[in-house]
Amino acid sequence: MILAELDPPEICKLAGLNRAFRIASLADNLWKSKLPSNYEFLMERVLGEPVGYLTKKEIYARLCRPNAFDGGTKEVWLDKVSAKMYLSISSKALKITGMDDRRYWNHIPTGESRFNTVAYLQQIWWVELVGEIEFEFLLPGKYSLFFRLQLGKTLKRFGRRVCDLGRVHGWDIKPVRFQLSTSGCQEATSECYLHDPGNWVHYHAGDFIVENTHMPSRVKFSMVQIDCTHTKGGLSVDSVLICPSKRIESRSSQIT
Repeated sequence: MILAELDPPEICKLAGLNRAFRIASLADNLWKSKLPSNYEFLMERVLGEPVGYLTKKEIYARLCRPNAFDGGTKEVWLDKVSAKMYLSISSKALKITGMDDRRYWNHIPTGESRFNTVAYLQQIWWVELVGEIEFEFLLPGKYSLFFRLQLGKTLKRFGRRVCDLGRVHGWDIKPVRFQLSTSGCQEATSECYLHDPGNWVHYHAGDFIVENTHMPSRVKFSMVQIDCTHTKGGLSVDSVLICPSKRIESRSSQIT
């Protein structure tokens, strides 16, 4: 069958050509072949939605949208073409040392985060952010974990984006250490200086391998700069991104 060899966007384009393609494009068997084998875990256990009354095409479309869970602090979605999974974790889901003291950290609203809020550091000696997630990854393979950070605080002034860099300091003295570990005893560590003030950057913490997609994988991750010889400040923390590995380095980004 021709449609089975195409990716989902191409199937939808062909469906508009004539009635025969349109009918064929709705077949459950066609869309089931595009879904990860354990898609029911994501629909029922994570999103809390039964799959019985939905067509496979409707399920695919639903999973390709950002789907919030855990009180809106996490989102998961599939790539429309490859069905590979992406997972984003809000700063509100992280344990941040000093977060309960407004002299150090605050949550501030912003339209530059998919969660509409970021954690902003005024100034502190000890920077430590820790997170953890247990999840059934839908496809086997290598995954990468990134912290999405920005030096500076984004503001709107006269309708234009500006970034307040007034409190940015201390990040050029010692590097930040990123770490991750998994329940399968995998570990990764990386260090780098934070850079590119005024722009969102994805900092690569490390990679891990998923082999069994029908068993939950626990991933722990952290970001620390605990050299107490100097203070650090002016940092915006948006989220943590887990995605299929693509051989990419830390990069500037304006996307959410």
